[in-house]
Amino acid sequence: MENNYCVIMAGGIGSRFWPMSTVQRPKQFLDVLGIGKSLLRMTYERLLQIAPSQNVYIVTNAMYKELVKAQLPELSDNQILCEPERKNTAPCITYAAAKIYQINSNATLIVAPSDHLILKEERFAEIVRTAISTANANERLVTLGIKPTRPDTGYGYIEFIEDGDILPGQVKDVKHFTEKPNRELAEIFLKSGNYYWNSGIFIWKASTILNAMEKFKPELYELFTKDKLKYNTSEEQAYVNASFAACEDISIDFAVMENAKNVDVVLANFDWSDLGTWGSLYTHLEKDYNGNAVIGENVHMINSENCIVNLPSGKLALIQGLENYIVVESDNMLMILNQHDEQNLKKYMEPMQENSPQFFPK
Repeated sequence: MENNYCVIMAGGIGSRFWPMSTVQRPKQFLDVLGIGKSLLRMTYERLLQIAPSQNVYIVTNAMYKELVKAQLPELSDNQILCEPERKNTAPCITYAAAKIYQINSNATLIVAPSDHLILKEERFAEIVRTAISTANANERLVTLGIKPTRPDTGYGYIEFIEDGDILPGQVKDVKHFTEKPNRELAEIFLKSGNYYWNSGIFIWKASTILNAMEKFKPELYELFTKDKLKYNTSEEQAYVNASFAACEDISIDFAVMENAKNVDVVLANFDWSDLGTWGSLYTHLEKDYNGNAVIGENVHMINSENCIVNLPSGKLALIQGLENYIVVESDNMLMILNQHDEQNLKKYMEPMQENSPQFFPK
């Protein structure tokens, strides 16, 4: 395990989880399941099956450094990588890979978002170990694919080459990536059998991803490696700040994965959700006999069905006559939204942000 390093990406703002998730405290820092642990903390503890604590690195926005330190006090300051601005996942991953490579040139990286829910954690570890073996043996770029259960248009899809059976734990050559298809195309993917959801979890040697960045995005690679001896020194942050200011805003999928030929996918089955919306969270919460998922100690549901409710523990609430609604209160902000309209949340929030800016500090 000494060559395994985990990179947890924790810089997003999680706007679709408003009003709990805000710019000041995004969803990865929240206990959205009501179990006493944030999503970030759960991700960290899950990855300790793969790498020791001293090999876990968090990449986050500089404004969240103190939140990370509070939730993961085990980590040193050198394990918290601060982005001065958001430039998507390719710069984030290149920075982390270049920094860790200077520590251990034999490092294998497990790159994971901080806000995913994975229920079968032992199976997750087994799948990741398969991916690590593949990445190390053949200089491969490996991702984890999730078998789709519905024609979801919010996920990217991985097309892999069919060569025999399609079983969990198998490693397949990737043929093509498709970013968030329309409904018609997603239905075709679902029926085909050889399209899996892109989990956004990647495994590769630090040297392999750096070589790929040098090949496909040489300018970005140069920005983060030209002064590589500054990593892990007092000069690192100033160097990184300048690199981020000059670099392209681009995802790792567009930068590398859609162009590289040495890409594999491990077919995974560990009960995964990216928790992108309140609706996706609802499917994973315990429900009462009327299908209501309630987080809150003093919530009384009457003649209400299939709702998700998240209220502060000190709040007494009576909710009557609602069906398929989301009811959430946090920091003097209240949302009562039909689940079928959740995709319009950002649109609904626009006039609120304009008319009540005091609730939406930058």
